[in-house]
Amino acid sequence: MRTSFALFGTSADPPTTGHEKILEELSKIYAFTICYVSNNPKKKHKADITIRSQLLKTLIKDLDNPKILFNQSVTSKWAVESIKKCKKIYEFDNLDFVIGSDLIQDIFCWKNFDKIINEVSFFIILREGYPVKSNTLKMLENYKVKFKISTIKIPNISSSKLRSNFNYSYLPTSLIEIVKRNNLYKSTKLVE
Repeated sequence: MRTSFALFGTSADPPTTGHEKILEELSKIYAFTICYVSNNPKKKHKADITIRSQLLKTLIKDLDNPKILFNQSVTSKWAVESIKKCKKIYEFDNLDFVIGSDLIQDIFCWKNFDKIINEVSFFIILREGYPVKSNTLKMLENYKVKFKISTIKIPNISSSKLRSNFNYSYLPTSLIEIVKRNNLYKSTKLVE
């Protein structure tokens, strides 16, 4: 069996306990997980990428797991570029691109989709309320996309849900003080 590696790019606006759980679980599956923060061209981000990357870097440092690597140098708004950078830096071929089930149907419109599907397999993390629809599965098969659907159970929280109804309990413990001190993600509905 070949050693496999995961590439996990995320908007992390902000990183949540969901991100934390995903990272912990990926470290049990993969030899290494390379993480970075990206600017999704389809999203409007609340915090600048430098702030979000610092938050994710802090979370990863706090996890203190040598199998989880933070490398912001692989970031790009285009997955194909991040994949290319990652493969050049780490020189491995067996790469799984981690993606949430809420975004999997978007890959067919990604820049250089045809190149991406030859470079990686997709590791799909199921998100509550976002099942992988049968027509998406059919398209994945028709395009001969290599993929696995994860059995990882993650908390029902997303960065956008956290921002709309801010609750510190959905932030990883290592980030709470940073967010408070820097007045990030202010909301009129703060819950301690």
